[in-house]
Amino acid sequence: MIPESFIQDLLARVDVVDVVGRYVQLRKGGANLLGLCPFHNEKSPSFTVSPTKQFYHCFGCGAHGSAITFLMEHTGASFPDAVRTLAASAGMTVPEENRSPRQQQESARRKAEESRHTQVLDAAQAHYLKQLRASPAAVRYLKQRGLTGEIAAHFGLGWSGTDRHGLSQVFPNYEDPTLVESGLVIESEDGRRYDRFRERVMFPIRNARGSLIGFGGRIIGKGEPKYLNSPETPLFSKGQELYGLWEARQAIRQEGQVIVVEGYMDVVGLAQQGIANAVATLGTATTPDHVKKLLRSSDKVIFSFDGDKAGRRAAWRALQACLPVLRDDIAIRFLFLPAEHDPDSYVRELGAEAFRACLGDAVALSRFLLDELASHHNMNEAEGRASCLHEAKPLLSAIPECALRVQIEREMAKLVQLTPEEMAQVLAQQPAKPFAPGPRPAPGAGEAGMPSGSEPGHDGGPPDMGYDFGNHDFSDIPADESDFTDYGQYASHGDEPSGGAGGWQQGGKQEWKGKSDWKGKGDWKGKGDWKGKGDWKGGKGNWKGRRDNDVGGFEGRRTMPSLAKRLLSLLLAHPELVDSMGDQQLEVIDHGPHLGLVRDLIMLAQTSGARHVGALLEAAEPDSDLATVLKGLRADILAQEDLPDPQTEWDDALRRIEFDSAKTEMAKLAASGLASEEARKRYLELSSRMTVLKGAGLR
Repeated sequence: MIPESFIQDLLARVDVVDVVGRYVQLRKGGANLLGLCPFHNEKSPSFTVSPTKQFYHCFGCGAHGSAITFLMEHTGASFPDAVRTLAASAGMTVPEENRSPRQQQESARRKAEESRHTQVLDAAQAHYLKQLRASPAAVRYLKQRGLTGEIAAHFGLGWSGTDRHGLSQVFPNYEDPTLVESGLVIESEDGRRYDRFRERVMFPIRNARGSLIGFGGRIIGKGEPKYLNSPETPLFSKGQELYGLWEARQAIRQEGQVIVVEGYMDVVGLAQQGIANAVATLGTATTPDHVKKLLRSSDKVIFSFDGDKAGRRAAWRALQACLPVLRDDIAIRFLFLPAEHDPDSYVRELGAEAFRACLGDAVALSRFLLDELASHHNMNEAEGRASCLHEAKPLLSAIPECALRVQIEREMAKLVQLTPEEMAQVLAQQPAKPFAPGPRPAPGAGEAGMPSGSEPGHDGGPPDMGYDFGNHDFSDIPADESDFTDYGQYASHGDEPSGGAGGWQQGGKQEWKGKSDWKGKGDWKGKGDWKGKGDWKGGKGNWKGRRDNDVGGFEGRRTMPSLAKRLLSLLLAHPELVDSMGDQQLEVIDHGPHLGLVRDLIMLAQTSGARHVGALLEAAEPDSDLATVLKGLRADILAQEDLPDPQTEWDDALRRIEFDSAKTEMAKLAASGLASEEARKRYLELSSRMTVLKGAGLR
């Protein structure tokens, strides 16, 4: 912790006029200096800097603070970084006396690690720029997309080359562990290394301070995935970063708003047409961290995703991420382009002015929320309106207390034909349970978006969470953590025993309650124990294997733990995921419960070279649990929709596994009393790792 006495001494030695003057053109205005505010769009100066009082103040937007505050707000620096920057300019050294030697050592280690990563990323970027100049095919592709050399240089676009070991030209020590840690190189199971990015246009990703933290690569020929990001590293977390935010910072202030799009090319394509205030999420759903960062850059945010169904689902997820941070002094809107267009194609075909006109017609968040809720219910009958209100309650409860929430609740009351007083009474009678961000159900589902046959308020599954999750199965996720975005896309309902009056109770221990008897050679005990050697009657699948209640050993769609099923289905539907898997990911899987078959499938695919279900079945031992599971999942794979970014789904699942494993280990360490130094050190390591994982999108 930096001593307060040092902060005061530092502020006494630096001049706020000099600090602000590096970024804002100032002119004399009486005792103070005047300039255009860098924090909001204005044509006449309302931004003042006081040399005598050593602070800045904007009479337009209210921005106010010291030299340290200015660096933090304008450059995105953290408080310690801002202090160190100012201290260095003043020839001062930040004291470390209040930190223990171990803390100082850890801080020095972390800084050294970040410095190494930054150096190798910068060297790789120089290589990619050089490769672009030498590649007619890559230059031709960029020209075909309507990009000029000027805009390519502004964003630092490069080319990875086609050589599997192209970076060995840059780094003589190709075995340097930092190359793997920074995400530039992949190390396979047998120890062989190769470049992560090949045959791709490279998009450097910078943080709010302009430092290079990772890359995105867009393939220009045939191949999957179309877009590939750097993995999670000490510098890069896609759940926290936005592509183009550094490059767009000036345009955002000038335009007074920020546009959020889905892809790198959308950002670059819009900038080419003069719309330079666009940023993009990095192949993942919008997170609350994204929203907070957006609102620090502007108080007006417009989400403009692709005009297809996937784009609308992405917009719904973005809306959910926005709800907890809504305020009365911000404006969040949604622009839906025609289904055949994304922002890049729209602006290239119809021009910048047409796109700007669309921005003016963007739908307010409140309108999108109400219209989307109403579209999935029959609002002409009492049951439909009640179901709509049931679905809306957890969403409304996520909004902080403010005038906007009151306005939305009143609009909802009109929609469901209640008076404001009746609406308040309904909301108070049964407080909404915490909602978890998730995709919208498809039209045609049962009321409140549930599978046909389910009803709100029953014990039958996800409706108990207070928000519908479509056909997702969260039965193996702790109730307080089932809001992990996109975590449940690979399981379906249908795991419940059929026949008899009763309900399937969610929450870890599944229990069949009802009046009918289960016939067969075994006994269903009520908490997940199947005893017996006979057939599973009355269902779609037959019990085949030798395990009790673990993963595998069965065919059909019965009681496989949903996490294992989701991961297996994802790997089978997108076998390219296997190619980028290394020891670290396998180690994470080893820590997850009931995931032995997931590892078996990865190892089988990597050793045999097989990728599709049929080929994997041929390679698997005929009587193995894995072969039986593969047979049972074939139908699911054929019916499964393609995902826009399977790598994101896989990475998100692994983060959840690692998070749960760390939490369990921390609980055990805490229960032991942390008696040894080794235990205390491990506890702190796990706590630090959990903080990183939370920052990557976990809530």
